[in-house]
Amino acid sequence: MTVKPTTETDVVIVGAGPTGLLLAGDLAAAGVGVTVLEKRTAESNLTRAFAVHARSLELLDARGLADELIATGRPLGSLRMFNRVAIDLSPMPTRFPFVLITPQYNVERLLQDRAEKAGATIVRGAEVTGLRQDAEGVTLETRDGQAHRARYAVGTDGVRSAVRDLLGIPFPGEAVVDSVLLADVRLEREPADAIAVGANKSGFSFIAPFGDGWYRVIAWDRHEQYTDGATPTPEQLTAIVLATQGEDYGLHDVRWSSTFHSDERQAPNYRSGRVFLAGDAAHCHSPAGGQGMNTGLQDAANLSWKLAAALQGRATDALLDTYQTERHPVGKMVLRTSGALIRIALAESAPSRALRGALTALGSHLDLFSERGARLVSGIEISYPAPKGSHPQVGKRVPDLRLTALSKPEEGAPAGPERLYEALRAGRFVLVSNDELAAAEPWADRLVSAAPADPHGKLADTVLLIRPDGYVAWAAVDPGQGELRDALTTWLGAGAAEA
Repeated sequence: MTVKPTTETDVVIVGAGPTGLLLAGDLAAAGVGVTVLEKRTAESNLTRAFAVHARSLELLDARGLADELIATGRPLGSLRMFNRVAIDLSPMPTRFPFVLITPQYNVERLLQDRAEKAGATIVRGAEVTGLRQDAEGVTLETRDGQAHRARYAVGTDGVRSAVRDLLGIPFPGEAVVDSVLLADVRLEREPADAIAVGANKSGFSFIAPFGDGWYRVIAWDRHEQYTDGATPTPEQLTAIVLATQGEDYGLHDVRWSSTFHSDERQAPNYRSGRVFLAGDAAHCHSPAGGQGMNTGLQDAANLSWKLAAALQGRATDALLDTYQTERHPVGKMVLRTSGALIRIALAESAPSRALRGALTALGSHLDLFSERGARLVSGIEISYPAPKGSHPQVGKRVPDLRLTALSKPEEGAPAGPERLYEALRAGRFVLVSNDELAAAEPWADRLVSAAPADPHGKLADTVLLIRPDGYVAWAAVDPGQGELRDALTTWLGAGAAEA
């Protein structure tokens, strides 16, 4: 039986976690109609993510949210891994050379406010039970008998994604850690570091602050395993924290506890026709390194501008295919790095020979404990494939360049952006050049133009066309106007005079 759609829009997103909310906000800000379907009837303070890495902060900065989020948490200039080695983050070339410790719900609150203010509709209590797609769009049915029609749909509905299951996309992988304990507790004694981590032959434990006097404990006891959903007692939690950290911090007042198993899985395809997967629906891995939420946010930032361009007739379907070619390798890399970190932790009770083998094969191979490893975990080292013969900057993330307007604003007009990530807040491409480029004027409605503040800087002689997600789409040294026009047409569609 054909169900008549209850609502029709441009994009339906399934899942109101950080990935779905960032995507919804971007699309709505670009003038795209968007509805978010969320199974939960109310917001939850259950959170597994506490780390916001530098690249995610850059993306939030490009949406005007980074400084507000930083005020909710605690920046750490280094990451200590299982009592063995510290990764120094301070040398990273970014405005945010640290990892921010703040609960996931703070990220969700800011992203939801932004999405709703931009015009996104969030429907709670909407459990997706059916999905059909055709050449024109996608219809999603929910358990309450409603049907939502859209031109595209995106599943950001987590590890147990209904969208992925309805598409029949496999999710191969394995459980890397069984019987992981979760609990929210109070402590009599505050740990010396913002996050307290310990690992030894007994297992491992991780303690992070919510910021309101409560702490999240994540732990694994090598000698006592639990079934999923079991409720560990305060005594059991205290015992594993004491055994792995040498201090129990006076753990008490357990308000909630449970257990789960941590998987390493990745969908082979992030796209099926008009439906996409992002975040944990596309990939999941151990919490080691704190990269889960961050990878999902970066998925959303990669996909949002591409969907908007396709819906507004400024891009072909081939641009949407680049979501798979760019983000699937990143998901695979994150599985490798987080898997290496958790296996190093699990190897603690093995003989020294096996431990050295694990560290050599995993840590050294992935360069995890070097400056480059810090950049990889933070996300700022990630780059995307570039066409053969491209300028070396193509596909690379652009740091927060200082900018100046190409021409003086008229009296009373606002000054132009002073930083690249301020310029990106318009949700448009950014053209950075030392020259007054009249050739770009036909694209002024979808392009921000600015000059580097340092005319003699490292990239001052290079014209950069920067994508809305902060990566270089095209670059050239001293290009002709025809070459620039061709690049702008390729990436932004026909100019106003040509349309």
